Amino acid sequence: MTVCKMTLKEMCEAYDVTPRTLRYYEYIELLIPEKQGRKRFYGNKEKALLTLIKRGRRFGFSLEEIRQWLAMYDRKNQNQTQVEAWIAMATKQTIELEERKAEIQVAINDMQNLQKDAERELKTLKQK
Repeated sequence: MTVCKMTLKEMCEAYDVTPRTLRYYEYIELLIPEKQGRKRFYGNKEKALLTLIKRGRRFGFSLEEIRQWLAMYDRKNQNQTQVEAWIAMATKQTIELEERKAEIQVAINDMQNLQKDAERELKTLKQK
């Protein structure tokens, strides 16, 4: 497999993250780029990890939960307890996302009702 290394700037552009974010992920040891002097180079492993980190953030997981998730992926031989832990994390997060989805739908409905009220009021004002 060919390793195409990317600089910090290239990673930021390719993955739509800030340099500060990448440095923070390095600081908390989620990513460990190769260093040559002050330059950082990211290989295939870091690219895959960043993809998983971004996916985890999109799902609403905390960075600590993502760390646990990545640790499960990193191990060659997952055991039953690890898989059960992942299922529990996913179930909990799915419930939280469903609750947020319901809250957002209520907000959308409220906004649409307010908009309709304002449109009716505007129509009344125009007729005067």
